[in-house]
Amino acid sequence: MLLATSDHIDGMHITKTLGLVRGNTVRARNIGRDFMAGLKNIVGGEISEYTKLLTEARTEATGRMEAQAEQLGANAVVGLRYVTSSVMNGASELLAYGTAVVVEDGEGGEAHER
Repeated sequence: MLLATSDHIDGMHITKTLGLVRGNTVRARNIGRDFMAGLKNIVGGEISEYTKLLTEARTEATGRMEAQAEQLGANAVVGLRYVTSSVMNGASELLAYGTAVVVEDGEGGEAHER
């Protein structure tokens, strides 16, 4: 599955637009991560516990979006975006969305496969 933040993929031709696809996950903080983040806030530096949490959330949301695109018969998603929002105190949603498409080589060749 090709993923692109742009509306096109160099060297590829969009032959079919299948529509909006999305994947999301809601993640909550936990006491262990909050404690470590509090310590980092005092001394400074990256809060690696939250970095790991957000990386996992992005991976999960992207995977869910890709699965939806595959169900539609897509081999690429263009216009990929990520959005976060607070759902409740201590919990946030991460949403990945884009447009599912079928692409072929710009020469009119076979459709691109992963």
